[in-house]
Amino acid sequence: MQLDIQTNGFSLTDGIRNYATRRMQFALDRNDGHIMYVKLSLADINGPRGGVDKKCQINMALAGHRNIVIEDTEADLYVAIDRASDRCARTLSRRLEKFREHTYESAPIPLAAEE
Repeated sequence: MQLDIQTNGFSLTDGIRNYATRRMQFALDRNDGHIMYVKLSLADINGPRGGVDKKCQINMALAGHRNIVIEDTEADLYVAIDRASDRCARTLSRRLEKFREHTYESAPIPLAAEE
């Protein structure tokens, strides 16, 4: 999985980069083979004024499926990363499960070989 992390309104520290990378790998490891790339955008909307303004947006490109875009805004950047990565993992699992069910239901039923 290719992970691209971008920031807006603050500089990306090694601690934030490592935390976001570990969190995304943990959340998406199970379905890693279906993911082409993940773009993680982190932003501090209000700057130094504070408030619920730390935004984490995840844009995930899948092979053969539409992109998944998840966004979460919290007062703490780490909480925003946690919540967005959890939602992204659940959304990916649901989408792949629907695809598997649809593929299974639409597959022709093999006829028993006549002897």
